[in-house]
Amino acid sequence: MSNPYYVDEDKPWFKPEAGWPAEAPKNPNFPTRSLYDALADSAQRFKSRKAVWFLGTFMTYEELHRHVLSLAAGLAAQGIRKGDVVALILPNSFQYVIGYYACMRLGAIVTGVNPTYKPGEVLHQLRITGVKAVIVLDSLIETLLNPILKEYPIPTIIVTNIVDQVKMSGFKKWLGKKLGKIPTGVLPPGAIPLKDLMRTPPHPPEVNVSSDDVATYIMTGGTTGVPKAAVLSHFNCVSNMVQLEAWLYQGASGACNVGVLPLFHSFAMTCVMNLSVQAGMWMMLFPKPPDIESLLKTICDIGEDHHTFYCGAEVLFQRIADFPDVHKYPIADKLSYCISGAGPLHRPVQERFEKATGAVIVEGYGLSEASPVVCAGPLTRAVRMIGKIGPPMPGTDWKIMDIETGTRTLPPGEDGELWVAGPQVMVGYLNQPQETADTIVTEDGKRWLLTGDIGHMDEWGRVTISDRKKQLIKVRGYSVFPKEVEELVGSHPDVLEVAAAGLPDEASGEAIKAWIVLRPERRGSITEEEMSAWCKENITHYKVPKHIEFREDLPKTLVGKVMRRHLQEADPLFKGRQE
Repeated sequence: MSNPYYVDEDKPWFKPEAGWPAEAPKNPNFPTRSLYDALADSAQRFKSRKAVWFLGTFMTYEELHRHVLSLAAGLAAQGIRKGDVVALILPNSFQYVIGYYACMRLGAIVTGVNPTYKPGEVLHQLRITGVKAVIVLDSLIETLLNPILKEYPIPTIIVTNIVDQVKMSGFKKWLGKKLGKIPTGVLPPGAIPLKDLMRTPPHPPEVNVSSDDVATYIMTGGTTGVPKAAVLSHFNCVSNMVQLEAWLYQGASGACNVGVLPLFHSFAMTCVMNLSVQAGMWMMLFPKPPDIESLLKTICDIGEDHHTFYCGAEVLFQRIADFPDVHKYPIADKLSYCISGAGPLHRPVQERFEKATGAVIVEGYGLSEASPVVCAGPLTRAVRMIGKIGPPMPGTDWKIMDIETGTRTLPPGEDGELWVAGPQVMVGYLNQPQETADTIVTEDGKRWLLTGDIGHMDEWGRVTISDRKKQLIKVRGYSVFPKEVEELVGSHPDVLEVAAAGLPDEASGEAIKAWIVLRPERRGSITEEEMSAWCKENITHYKVPKHIEFREDLPKTLVGKVMRRHLQEADPLFKGRQE
């Protein structure tokens, strides 16, 4: 059978000069199997190998597989069937991984929920995805779940405590809960303890789960409008983790994969959880981002020597690079490769991080609509591509199209919209056919995802992202990309972080505002007026921020992406125009 996702191997990014690793396949075969099949295969191959570490406890692949089968059987006994939607309102934990793959075994659809959301945000997700059952932390019952149940009765509520699967004596667990060191809560009427379902004999009913069946609903678009649910099939998810394993041609088997990013987010779902299962790695999971010293200590204590991977947002790597006591920890003996995503990786951060840790860090790019990984830099020091993304993952095609008509492929150097095609491109948006039609088009026999990102290619097919199409700022007819303003202002030696966005302005249509976080040692030593004067001296006039605001920090998502939209919409000038 021919590969429908075949990419012409004469594409420029396949050349060694572009950074394509000779060991990585250009067009791998993508298996038609389920996510559960991947786990079952790894459990067979790596029975006694470590699979997950959480709160001081290791779980092997054999143990993980047995727990998945028991929970699948327990869920089936509660009436969960193929196609039912199960919400996981959990932090990173044994329970999240077990719950996810138990649902995959039954053909149920998982939607991961941010446990730090407010009730209204969770209610919106439950409604649009049609949730039938939830697995939730007991400590979230009173503040999060009970308000939701008044408006959205959930047929099956399964409750767990964060330490249920941790190897700890019953007395220690009881004492920890009694003293408030282990958060807990009162179960609502009719709720089922997860640990009871986990005692079910590991013999779930046989279910025919095909690669075309839906695996998960991933929420997306939260910073640019009302969140939508991206529909990802088993084939989408399996293909993306096969692509990643192929990219890690050095061999990831047996490696430690640090899981600080939340598993409900597509980045961690694929790059931490699913990749680990596919490649026989083990996950080092944290229920919330630890302080830098605790993270370094844990990696140095139990991470694999020169075989520890870390996926994160730039801010996470920046914190390690700037940690004053990083030299006290032999992190250089542990970390091997790191991938920065959820936003651009800037050269100063990359250089400081690599100097401090000895690890290679590269920039990745993706979207929830692409499962999510589209590309990542070559994992080598021989090719440095700061500011560029690429090459695309094996079996992934991309091109730059003109923004106005979407009918003309642009040559190198011209800015347009990035289109992506590959097996990881989503099925569509749940119950939103027009949104899907506006986002995915079929051309030349391929389904192309219109990313909404503006950029240009170089002669080797590598892409420089300018910004989001919807976040372009128009100043007196000039098109200004917020990312460029952020990079320019960020070159000031006193600036730690910066975000930029457009605000209404009668004279120019829009005016640029920059929200700036100064380095701790420089706070109070420079005024907003002085910063503005520096900008006028060092930046082209139409890119100079008209408004500057110093802040203690910038609002970020749990994966570390700066929420420009939040800053913009909260600003009095923006709010005043809307009233």
